[in-house]
Amino acid sequence: MPASKGETMGKDDDESGPSREQEEPEPEVITRSLSLSELRDMRKDFSRLPGEHIITWLLRCWDNGASSLELEGREAKQLGSLSREGGIDKAIGKKAQALSLWRRLLSSVRERYPFSEDAVCRPGKWTTMERGIQYLRELAVQEMVYYDPDNAQLPTDPDEVQCT
Repeated sequence: MPASKGETMGKDDDESGPSREQEEPEPEVITRSLSLSELRDMRKDFSRLPGEHIITWLLRCWDNGASSLELEGREAKQLGSLSREGGIDKAIGKKAQALSLWRRLLSSVRERYPFSEDAVCRPGKWTTMERGIQYLRELAVQEMVYYDPDNAQLPTDPDEVQCT
């Protein structure tokens, strides 16, 4: 007979000894500083293109893996001008603790454009399914810029954001 939620299988309450449920050890996190060539490659991969809209740039950064890159403040400062906007670039390296590049980018854009109307994703005329999907993903990124970064309930992936 299967055990119900309240019952445990195999061990009587009177038995002494180690518990069946043992905590797994936390994985060891190894950090190292990025080399100059790694920083140069990141600058190349994550720099905003001339004339590129900020929201489009953020989405491209997400697609290039900005969420998987952890940077300390001094490393983020060494990236130089990623956004081509002084206010955003200055804010990217503002926080000293290790944060993902994605989180740094979102909070920097939010700091530079505190009102969502400022960084509005303006709909262009789209005639293909691919362009329509791109537009919806850009809307999702714009929503994420104004999310509370400390709220673990909110998605960190633009493809998981619900848009209306």
